[in-house]
Amino acid sequence: MDVEVSERPRVDAAAHAAVMAPGEDGAFDDSGVGVGCVVKTADGFSLYYMGWNLGIRSPWRNAIGLAQSPTLSRAFERFSPGPILDRSPEDPYTLSYPSVFRLGPGDWWMWYGSNLAPAVGNADMQHAIKVARSSDGVRWTRDGTLAVGFATAAEYALARPSVVQIGEKLLMCFACRGERYSIGAASSNDGLNWTRLDETMGLSPSSSGWDSEMTCYPALFWHRERLWLAYNGNGYGATGFGLAVWDGELPL
Repeated sequence: MDVEVSERPRVDAAAHAAVMAPGEDGAFDDSGVGVGCVVKTADGFSLYYMGWNLGIRSPWRNAIGLAQSPTLSRAFERFSPGPILDRSPEDPYTLSYPSVFRLGPGDWWMWYGSNLAPAVGNADMQHAIKVARSSDGVRWTRDGTLAVGFATAAEYALARPSVVQIGEKLLMCFACRGERYSIGAASSNDGLNWTRLDETMGLSPSSSGWDSEMTCYPALFWHRERLWLAYNGNGYGATGFGLAVWDGELPL
C-alpha cells in the first residue's frame, strides 16, 4: 500500500498481490509469515520477518527469516529456505517479530521477541524482547540477553518492537499484552539497556472507535523531521491500521 503521509493521510494505491506468501510445506514458514521490518541496503531492500509453523503439543512455533528485493515494487525472494535465527540454547522455545537497525558499517542490531518459558497458550506465556548483533545482517550472534522485560505483573507478552534513532539515543515502541493490548515505549543509550517510557510515549487504546479495545504492532518512522507511528487497532488489526504523530519536544 502506498500512503501519502501528511496531516490528512491518504491511500494512493494498494497492491493486489502479496509481497510474500507462506513457504513450502515443511519449511519454517509454511503456516504463515509476519513482517517485522524492511531495511535499505546497498543492493536494495532486506525484509526481516517471522515465520509460523503449526504445532501439536504447543499450538505454534516461530523463527526469523530474511527475504530480499532490489526494489519495493517487486515481490521479495527468500534468502534461504531456512531461518536466519531459530530456536537455540539462548532461545529454546519460540522467536517473534524482528526489528533490525544498522548503526554503522558492520554494526547491525536486531531486537526480537522470545519466549522465556514453555507455553501452551496465553495463560502461561512469558514473551519478552531480546537482542542480537551481526556484522553483515545475515549471520547473527546472541547470548540470550534480555533487552526489555515486563513492567507490571499483568504483562505477559511484549511483541513487534520497532526502533528509531533520536540523536545519540534509541527509541523503541512495542506491543504490550496484559488485560488488553497497548503500545509501550523504551529508550536506550547503548541498545542493550532500556528504560520503559510507557506513560510518556506509549499509546493506549482510545475511549471509543476502531482502536478502543487495543493498540498493537507498532512501526516507528521519521518523515519530514517528524516522528510517526503506524499501528493496528481492535482485533489485532481487523478494524484497520492508523497513524499517530508526536507533537512537541521528545522527552528523551
